[in-house]
Amino acid sequence: MSSNQSTPEVTWAQRSSATDAEKNFIYLTIAAPDVAKIDLDLKPTSLTFSGTSETKKTTYHVELEFFAEIDVENSKTHHTSRDVMLILRKKELKEEYWPRLLKDTKKMHFLKTDFDKWVDEDEQDGAPVDDMMGGMGGGMPGMDMAGMGGMGGMGADGGFGGLDFSKLGGAGGDMPDLGDMGGDDDEGDDDMPALEGDDEADTTEGAKGKGPEEGEGASAASSKIEEVS
Repeated sequence: MSSNQSTPEVTWAQRSSATDAEKNFIYLTIAAPDVAKIDLDLKPTSLTFSGTSETKKTTYHVELEFFAEIDVENSKTHHTSRDVMLILRKKELKEEYWPRLLKDTKKMHFLKTDFDKWVDEDEQDGAPVDDMMGGMGGGMPGMDMAGMGGMGGMGADGGFGGLDFSKLGGAGGDMPDLGDMGGDDDEGDDDMPALEGDDEADTTEGAKGKGPEEGEGASAASSKIEEVS
């Protein structure tokens, strides 16, 4: 066991509902990388977490006393190599948000808002609800890993927050066909002005084409001169 103890970063967000218990919960993420075994004590009014990282030689420990009670039996926990993610079901069905996560009004330096999941109270009806074992899987909190096929230890989403690169044009896997780019140049050639050399060539060819006619005119003039003489 390591003697170096640290308070992990904790991020949170929430949803609320006065009628649907499944939409009345707290998102909670405890950042504790490389912790193989965790000790998590979840109670209706509090949470205590401990875990040791052998690679970082650090023991993470944090205790939280909630603003209000949670439903322990209907809460979920998902442990990955990067963090511990929880969905804590609020016990009281209520339309209003909790004013804060903790009972204590004092600001905690380790506690931050999870802006990846947070939505305003009046906009939550249109916000998607992540599934703990699906959309929150892969070790990156709050990201849908099904969108991209594998990026090593980064999870399927690679840490890009569910971006669909196919919609970004050349930014993702759908690069434009460079061969097609030449077609625009060919079309543009139709509107190119004629080169000076081409004008001269056209003039010369025109002159050559008029040669026989001019020759006939010269012969006629010569005949008239003979007749007069």
